[in-house]
Amino acid sequence: MNVSVDEFLQKCQHSGDVAYSELRSLLDRLEDPTTRKATRVFLSDVHKRFDTKEALDKCLETYHFQIQDIYLDQYEGFQKRKKLIMMVIPSIFLPENWSFTFYEGLNRHPDSIFRDRTVAELGCGNGWISIAIAEKWSPSKVYGLDINPRAVKISWINLYLNAMNDNGEVIYDDEKKTLLDRVEFYESDLLSYCRDHKIELERIVGCIPQILNPNPDAMSKLITENASEEFLYSLSNYCALQGFVEDQFGLGLIARAVEEGIQVIKPMGIMIFNMGGRPGQAVCMRLFQRRGLHVNKLWHTKILQAADTDISALVEIEKSSPHRFEFFMGLVGDQPICARSGWAYGKAGGRISHALSVYSCQLRQPNQVKKIFEFLRNGFHDLSSSLDLSFQDDSVADEKIHFLAYLASVLKENAYFSYEPPAGSRRFRNLVAGFMKTYHRIPLTAENVVIFPSRAVAIENVLRLFSPRLAIVDEHLSRNLPKKWLTSLSIESKEGPEDVITVIEAPRQSDLLVDLIKKLKPQVVVTGMAQFESVTSSSFEHLLATTREIGSQLFVDISDQFELSSLPMSNGVLKYLAGTPLPSHATIICGLLKNQVYSDLEVAFVISEEETVSKALSKTVELLQGNTALISQYYYGCLFHELLAFQLSDRHPVLERGEKTTSAEIIGFSSSAIAVLSEAELCINETDNSMIHMDVDQSFLPIPTPVKAAIFESFARQNVSESEIDVTSSIRQFVKSTYGVLTDSKTEYVYGDCPLVLFNKLVLCCIQEGGTFCFPSGSNGNYVSAAQILKANISKIPTNAEDGFKLTENTLEAVLQTAEKPWVYISGPTVGPTGLLYSNEEMKIVLSVCAKFGTKVIVDTSFSGVEFNPNGWSDWDLGTTIAELSRENPSFHISLLGGLFMKMLTGGLTFGFLLLNDSSLVDAFHSFSGLSKPHCTTKYTVKKLLEVREQKVGGLIDAVSEQEKLLASRCKLLKETLEKCGWEVLEAQAGVSMVAKPSGYLGKTIKISKDSATWEAKLDATNIREAMLRSTGLCINSESWTGIPGYCRFTMALENNDFERALDCIQKFKEIVGN
Repeated sequence: MNVSVDEFLQKCQHSGDVAYSELRSLLDRLEDPTTRKATRVFLSDVHKRFDTKEALDKCLETYHFQIQDIYLDQYEGFQKRKKLIMMVIPSIFLPENWSFTFYEGLNRHPDSIFRDRTVAELGCGNGWISIAIAEKWSPSKVYGLDINPRAVKISWINLYLNAMNDNGEVIYDDEKKTLLDRVEFYESDLLSYCRDHKIELERIVGCIPQILNPNPDAMSKLITENASEEFLYSLSNYCALQGFVEDQFGLGLIARAVEEGIQVIKPMGIMIFNMGGRPGQAVCMRLFQRRGLHVNKLWHTKILQAADTDISALVEIEKSSPHRFEFFMGLVGDQPICARSGWAYGKAGGRISHALSVYSCQLRQPNQVKKIFEFLRNGFHDLSSSLDLSFQDDSVADEKIHFLAYLASVLKENAYFSYEPPAGSRRFRNLVAGFMKTYHRIPLTAENVVIFPSRAVAIENVLRLFSPRLAIVDEHLSRNLPKKWLTSLSIESKEGPEDVITVIEAPRQSDLLVDLIKKLKPQVVVTGMAQFESVTSSSFEHLLATTREIGSQLFVDISDQFELSSLPMSNGVLKYLAGTPLPSHATIICGLLKNQVYSDLEVAFVISEEETVSKALSKTVELLQGNTALISQYYYGCLFHELLAFQLSDRHPVLERGEKTTSAEIIGFSSSAIAVLSEAELCINETDNSMIHMDVDQSFLPIPTPVKAAIFESFARQNVSESEIDVTSSIRQFVKSTYGVLTDSKTEYVYGDCPLVLFNKLVLCCIQEGGTFCFPSGSNGNYVSAAQILKANISKIPTNAEDGFKLTENTLEAVLQTAEKPWVYISGPTVGPTGLLYSNEEMKIVLSVCAKFGTKVIVDTSFSGVEFNPNGWSDWDLGTTIAELSRENPSFHISLLGGLFMKMLTGGLTFGFLLLNDSSLVDAFHSFSGLSKPHCTTKYTVKKLLEVREQKVGGLIDAVSEQEKLLASRCKLLKETLEKCGWEVLEAQAGVSMVAKPSGYLGKTIKISKDSATWEAKLDATNIREAMLRSTGLCINSESWTGIPGYCRFTMALENNDFERALDCIQKFKEIVGN
């Protein structure tokens, strides 16, 4: 050394900054191998100069640094070292009770916890704990991290002080390594260094601040080596707001540390934190538990509150919240006092203490929890405060965490919910079939499985499909059927109206049921299995034989016996199916409601090995339900997947099955159902993934971030209150601000899985009243077909191209003059499928005509909300008009039907609402039970989105605006492409579809050869759909769907690549036809 100890001390005496500069110069010499030994010897001489406590205190006060001994006693390491030599400076938190207690907690772990592990210490200060860990437990690497740059430099000096002896010689351990091999120090905001350098950790320990700085502005200063000593020291005492719910307890920094730890820690890693008990032990524990960690309290004691820490920030928190912090009077007090009392006691000269605990925590489902937090980090940080993964029951935790991880992956990796056929998600149906094959040896495929929203819906749809004159239904399964079916008045009448359904309730016990079947000879039997009869297959076989002999269709419900378990209990029905194919007259129904987290989340699957039955059931789902909620299928799909994921493929061969039995005299589908299903233009459900769907009412545009956030939050929350899922006030405000519709206390709000299920109930009300359901030409084809399959008396209201296929006063009046008890359906403001808009004045005229005839009007707003080319159009304001017309004719009523998937761009998330103002209609509506209602998570999502919408700022409004611009440009591009290719286009103003007439193709012949087969046709507006599909793979709707002679429908809300491919298909079709 070129300088003596006295000269060195004389320089340090000037100020803390000068002293730090001198120490920084010493570190430079320690890092240089050529000067390292001499510098270490020099530091030893400095250390020896201050060999008493008084001298040490004077050194810190006079020379602005101190070299002290920290005694480990029984905690000595591989060298049996009793102490560590540690330097401190005023801008670093001095080792004291807080950190000593933390080290004691670390010692509660077995010796193996750190050995050969990669460890990080957060808030390392002068590095003594990092060095002590390395000295005692020989980890492979310890990263000491601190946001204070001076702390990091002093830690490196301390590392050299302890890696070498007083003679400057390196100290080696039994593995021939030194502390310099095992420890490194870096400046880092929590774990940013490890994250940025992609370092995976096995252990994370932390002793970091837990009190908010009483001067918040101070925390915004730039952190540099040249910052003031006071500011740098405050980093050890205080923290800033971190944007976590735990900020209110001063624990926000630890919350952020835990979430950053989840990102970089290995799956079986352990995090250990020192936590003051001021917020209360329950609050401290919950910080970890709600993030999916198992928690173990290693050590608990009391320490005096540091005199230099201002707790006034905690006093302020108590003022604005009901929470009370926990302090004690002295070390012996056992009754807690609040922060305000503690602050006052301290000001009066008393000493207060608080509990101090060391917590060890480990991820309960490491890979899944990591996926969840990876999702939150990517633009969804605000959801962290809503996340709750704490459960008393591990099986409940496993179920929910697995689903949240899957949902997070879906929302992160997919810009939109992909198209799924009405029969159900292909993945989910494959999982159901896979479970049956793996656990019950039944060789099913996805084509044998149809998904329904619930068991009750499946049973009602089955009965509508077959429309039996007489059905026997298990008394436990009939409670959700329409009341008018539950009558015996038509039993004795062989004649009577076609397709009138009569239901007789029956006992579940098989011998009694069989006797009833033989006596009454029903066309359909729906029954469950008594528990004592379900273990063997004999009762099921008896039912099969009896119904086959009578000629009845048999539907057996196995919901009560079906178990989603790796050890499912014995099931006689499934035992039978393992050895024998399901007969053509038998179908299995199973409702899934036995999840452990959401008691009202249900889906059902139906199994049939008769292709015609499976396809017909799929079509009834499309017409009567639309689709089963996709996220419900995701949830149960996760449960099935967990039971299949660990299984080796092809390890469970199926048994040899007997011959399938058939009967030619079994009841078939009803004549009305056959007519509708054969004529209705429904979705094409081929498995060809190259098919492009411009024929479905779903948006495949990117789902905005606020929508994804609301969906995830709805499932992540626990203990959601009723007020948080009560959407009525939000819907009331929505219809008022959007359509000017005013409601009162008499208004009935009804909610459904989607608008279609609510529409169908209204159709049933019309039928019950003996009314005529009037559709304008140019209405949604699925809605028209649904009314037909329900056997409504339908009347068409003519429309024409000159008026944009909208209702006009004269044509409407002409129809209403002759209609019996008319009900009029109006799609608006956006007309589906044309995409035109009804103005406020046009609607007033239409409603005035309806009021004149005392008409019941259904205004369907579910296709509205995206107006991209309004041309002066403005939001409706119909409140005054409706009120005046209702006063003039009390029999005139409007039912407002709507959904939010267009308004909120929610893609595959559907929701329907219905506003009823007629008390007699309300009673009639509720007489038809079995409505598919939205799950509480859907209502939570809807309420959240409506609240965001009302704020009229932020991501959701911006996303709607951007997608309106996108649809406007697509509308223009699609119109140009169609017109160039010989189509006559009606330009849309809103919505996601437009209509066009294939004028350039009519009468031309197309010939398509594929797979040695040839298809040839003379083109018209009815077969052009099939021609385009066969030749290009593009699905559109023909005139039979639009109801407008000659016009086809094209939807525009496709994914970008699919939209471009669709345009190519339109051009390709022109080339094939040879215009």
